Amino acid sequence: MTVESVKPEAPGHEAAQLCEPPLAGGGVPGLGHGLKLVRDPLAFMARLREHGDIVRLKLGPKTVYAVTTPDLTGALALSTDFKIGGPLWESLEGLLGKEGVATANGPRHRRQRRTIQPAFRLDATPGYGPVMEEEAHALTERWQPGETIDCTSESFRVAVRIAARCLLRGDYMDERAERLCAALATVFRGMYRRMVVPLGPLYRLPLPPNRKFNRALADLHLVVDEIVAERRASGQKPDDLLTALLEAKDDNGDPIGEQEIHDQVVAILTPGSETVASTVMSLLHMLAEHPEHADKVKAEVESVTGGRPVAFDDVRKLRHTHNVVVETMRLHPAVWILTRRAVTDTELGGYRIPAGADIVYSPYAIQRDPLSYGHSLEFDPDRWLPERAEEVPKYAMRPFSVGNRKCPSDHFSMAQLTLITAALATKYRFEQVPGSNDGTRVGVTLHPYRLLLRPVPR
Repeated sequence: MTVESVKPEAPGHEAAQLCEPPLAGGGVPGLGHGLKLVRDPLAFMARLREHGDIVRLKLGPKTVYAVTTPDLTGALALSTDFKIGGPLWESLEGLLGKEGVATANGPRHRRQRRTIQPAFRLDATPGYGPVMEEEAHALTERWQPGETIDCTSESFRVAVRIAARCLLRGDYMDERAERLCAALATVFRGMYRRMVVPLGPLYRLPLPPNRKFNRALADLHLVVDEIVAERRASGQKPDDLLTALLEAKDDNGDPIGEQEIHDQVVAILTPGSETVASTVMSLLHMLAEHPEHADKVKAEVESVTGGRPVAFDDVRKLRHTHNVVVETMRLHPAVWILTRRAVTDTELGGYRIPAGADIVYSPYAIQRDPLSYGHSLEFDPDRWLPERAEEVPKYAMRPFSVGNRKCPSDHFSMAQLTLITAALATKYRFEQVPGSNDGTRVGVTLHPYRLLLRPVPR
């Protein structure tokens, strides 16, 4: 499958003769497949490939097209016939707004990418190294041997602090990290329900779940307003992403609006922190479940550092540690579902996709597919050794997406995740304690329900 193969047919009888994809079974009158996506979404999405490369789903009254193969997800991401849109992004607009880089399309998106891209250039990442080192080691030093660690709050704390200190030059973020942690858990679950069961006006009724969702959403926006207001009041202009936003110009050369500044900061602090924190939680889970790989990480770090604390400059030499991170992201992707919208009548995988249609695909399902990976459910970091990685289909592992929607913070995120993993595995072994629940909590993102670990000094 190439990008060219998804170009729309020329008007005429050939395009009209393209057939619709098959309809997935198991729909419920009125709700369609939404009930299955609420009850067991991961298993439901993982089974869809059995029914075809593209299948139709019903979410309430809407028809959605599910793409199930790596090559078609790559074609979808790279084609200009599809834009950011669909149920996921509609559900996220209450958090991300309509004016930030995450949800914008077209010229606005390109201008916003130009504004934020310098902060995430590969050559800019080493400048964040001292902060990443400090926060990674502070994470391990806060813990006392034998105490129980709530991995949710600790993971959010380190993710928010790194993002705030590196990109917004924010200090004293512990209290805000706790607020973000609590609010994001509520907001992302609520947004997922709104995505798969689109009941519209019912979500505006003053019911307890709706009130809880609205309170959490309001607090998220309040945190962002506090950060922007503090920077303006300080009069300081450090060389960071927030300064770039406050001084950015729109297409007419005028300062960008307050709402756009707000939405951009939201996109930095909330989805970014949520996905990094979710991955840190999964990494802690994998280190506890697979002590043999934790031992290999420790040995690798010590061979590189000679026993000194691991540093940012060591990250590129930590190949097995990097592979542990990648394999964790394969089996436990923070972002497990993505949507796009067709901007014109087009063709994908031999099927007609009408203009305005919503398309959904699951990185979770793609990355666990036995047609793409041998022993697909096994945790095997060595599958990312160069000689074995070549066996993986081209688009079967793209945790940061591809094309013009590729996450600009990929190098930034991988550096901090590798450094955190190295610091954790070098200092501790981890054991789950009674009351821990390492089952997967499904919302807009994935992470363990309530992972409780005991750090055991090495």
